[in-house]
Amino acid sequence: MSVRSPRSSFENICIFHILDGLRDGLSHFSGSSRAALIYTTSPDGPLRVYDPQDLLRGHEPRLQQFYLHTDSWRSRVDYDDAEVHFLGEDHYKGLELTGLICFGGRSKAVPYQMWFTEEHPDMCVTGPTRRWLEYAVRLFSQNYEMQSIMNIDTAGYVLQNCAVHAVRDHLVDERSRFGWLDTRIRVYPFLDAVLGISRTKEEGAWPRGRLVVVEPSLLDRVRFICTFPENQRPKLGDFKHVRKMLQAVEYSGRVLVSDGVSIVGVAIGSMPGAFLAAQFSGSYGFLMLMDTLVCTFSDGNFHSSNLKANLVQLEELLLESTVPMEDHHNMMHIITGLVNRVRDRKHGCTLIIDLGHMLVPTAGQRFDGPLDLRDKSHLKLACSLAKIDGALHIGADLKLHGFACLMDGKSVPGENRGRGARFNSALRFTAENEDIIVVVVSCDRPVSIIKDGVELTAACSYSQIRGCPTPPPLSEWMME
Repeated sequence: MSVRSPRSSFENICIFHILDGLRDGLSHFSGSSRAALIYTTSPDGPLRVYDPQDLLRGHEPRLQQFYLHTDSWRSRVDYDDAEVHFLGEDHYKGLELTGLICFGGRSKAVPYQMWFTEEHPDMCVTGPTRRWLEYAVRLFSQNYEMQSIMNIDTAGYVLQNCAVHAVRDHLVDERSRFGWLDTRIRVYPFLDAVLGISRTKEEGAWPRGRLVVVEPSLLDRVRFICTFPENQRPKLGDFKHVRKMLQAVEYSGRVLVSDGVSIVGVAIGSMPGAFLAAQFSGSYGFLMLMDTLVCTFSDGNFHSSNLKANLVQLEELLLESTVPMEDHHNMMHIITGLVNRVRDRKHGCTLIIDLGHMLVPTAGQRFDGPLDLRDKSHLKLACSLAKIDGALHIGADLKLHGFACLMDGKSVPGENRGRGARFNSALRFTAENEDIIVVVVSCDRPVSIIKDGVELTAACSYSQIRGCPTPPPLSEWMME
């Protein structure tokens, strides 16, 4: 085995700290996330791979075809400056790994590097995450060029807290793409105001309503109901004052309009230009660029999740069941409607989806005849009945057969005393009834899909990254 040089040892430590900071930061922004790196520090050297949590496993055939069967990924240009040159879109089209987001670049210090992370199914957009990977590209190139051990820890810390910067850079890039290169809107103060207002209660209530920032040159195209004198306009940075003003637009089609510095007035209708908007919905909210959802915010932080229930596992179970294909869409529409309504109202519920030919007997309240949930009025009634303790019993016929139903069964492995009675009862009930799927919606928004005594939506617990191992050549990693 060859002895690694001091420069190579620094390389290992540098990659470890940057990747660990990247992984930690993305996990706070998007939920549990992994990261990986494919790179070379020599123009003619072999590619190496650092994938401590097996993010790239399963993609070996595509990686082999792209990196090992051709040298087209290598740069034919010599970079004499210290700048990082990011890869063009054509490069990513050639890679295309399903379920992964990637971003890479080239520099004199690091001729090629490509960073990877997961594309979570509930992401609003991938732009902020790509900006996060962009920071990793810059930091690796800069730190490897400087070879300063004192800067390595700082690089990791920077990547742990990049949410605001990633969101801001994505907004600036998108507005530039729409032609707004010369703009008077400062994005950072707007983002600070959004988080500050979201944390500010008024008489014990969380903020509700819509705040919009419009380019000052376009304010004459806004349909104002009223405006404020210029010397009396609430400043955007005065979170308490703006929070009070939001009460004027709660539960209405009205919006507060700002020029990026202060609140100009109250308006209705569509907004001109590439405007920024924040929809406050109590303890959480939505950040938008025009009509495109960029991210959400809660607990004083931005998040990539769109806050919609992830029912992918339920859809897969329906495809594997005996339910006719023409009923799959209707069943998903019914369950999604119930789950989202319950989550919006912030109370929990349990849905028993009975796919058997004979309904499983459950103790609960019955009807003279089952309610067809394809009927909007029946679906609305079911949403209200979900508030009552117990479960809704839905059959494969798309009808509601009962409510306030109790689930029982013998204790099973995997019970979690920290999850409450709904969750553990669902584990027991599904373990004894094979044609049953149970959807558990907690009052704090998580949704669990349970079948055969197993939670299918359980988040993977990835092992913590330890040590600074030497990244193996990609060709050797393929053979492991």
